[in-house]
Amino acid sequence: MKRTIFVLLAVLSLSACKSQYELVREGNDVEAKYKLAFEYFNSGKYTRAAELFENMSVLTNGTAREDTVQYYWGLSNYRASDYITAESNFKNFLDKFPVSPFSESAEFLRVDCLYKATYRWELDQTPTYTALAAIYEYKAAHPGSVHAAACTRMQEDLDWRLDKKAFENAKIYYTMEDYLAARVALRNVLKDDADNQFREEILYYTAMSSYKYADMSVPARQRERFLVFEDDYLNFIGEYPESRHRAELDRLHERVRKK
Repeated sequence: MKRTIFVLLAVLSLSACKSQYELVREGNDVEAKYKLAFEYFNSGKYTRAAELFENMSVLTNGTAREDTVQYYWGLSNYRASDYITAESNFKNFLDKFPVSPFSESAEFLRVDCLYKATYRWELDQTPTYTALAAIYEYKAAHPGSVHAAACTRMQEDLDWRLDKKAFENAKIYYTMEDYLAARVALRNVLKDDADNQFREEILYYTAMSSYKYADMSVPARQRERFLVFEDDYLNFIGEYPESRHRAELDRLHERVRKK
């Protein structure tokens, strides 16, 4: 009997705690919602805070608190690591409150949300292009921002991913031993982006592709194809005379010269 009473009291106690939150969330007392939302936010309970700020958004529409509620709704989702929802929050906020005191912060946080929603270089890079466009826009609008360094770090990371993916996509032909296709694909990478961060590796694999393609050719076609390797070799050592690949390419070049 005592155990049953204890269990009932515990259930009633938990129900009362839940009912208190639900009562505020479902009611129309904006002051109570506002106070409780910030209590949750300040104590790190961001999901609960986001629910209350979202719930309050209609009730504060057209009031002096509207931009605060909308901003903290997004910030709560951001702190809860729900970057997709937070990005949508901040985008809507900026559309509605372009000159709010929270606008620059919201703009940067939206950029950060887009950055955090990108994928590893091996996967689809469409989100990367979206994030880069937002970074460029933010840096152009706020050249002296305290967030400029963070934006530059994001940009460098995303640029690296795009360069890496372009290089690896071309290199796969080399791995498959389709050396003619590899050389064409690698050269196209540099044609599209001469400043690719993997330029040294691209030029190395270009030379290796032309060498292997020539070496595998019938004797009647080898001379002209080894001359292509000669050009690729000279291009490589002209740009990277101290490269770790230099010794290997020098040996191949000497072998070709003797032939």
